[in-house]
Amino acid sequence: MLKYLSIIILAAISLSSCSEENEDLVKEPNKDGAIETVINVAHENGFDILKTTHKVWMKGAIDKEIVTSDTLKSLGTEAKDVEDENGDEKNVIAPKDYELYITVK
Repeated sequence: MLKYLSIIILAAISLSSCSEENEDLVKEPNKDGAIETVINVAHENGFDILKTTHKVWMKGAIDKEIVTSDTLKSLGTEAKDVEDENGDEKNVIAPKDYELYITVK
């Protein structure tokens, strides 16, 4: 019984420590020693361009910048609800966006 009570208390503490705010988000990288990566997908006619930029920060300055571009097949189009500058919602046909997943080891 004590084992189950301990598990319940531990689970309650774990859940209460979860926060809505993502602590991993940063406003800017540590410029004393970091690698900043920016990924952008631009939609062209029938294809997409994936541009990846890595900035290597060292001692407050960019030591190296690595930029690569790749051509990807377009995922096609989809209907999306968008809001214009007047706050009116409209249904438009727009290119589908790739989902980005990043694994850091």
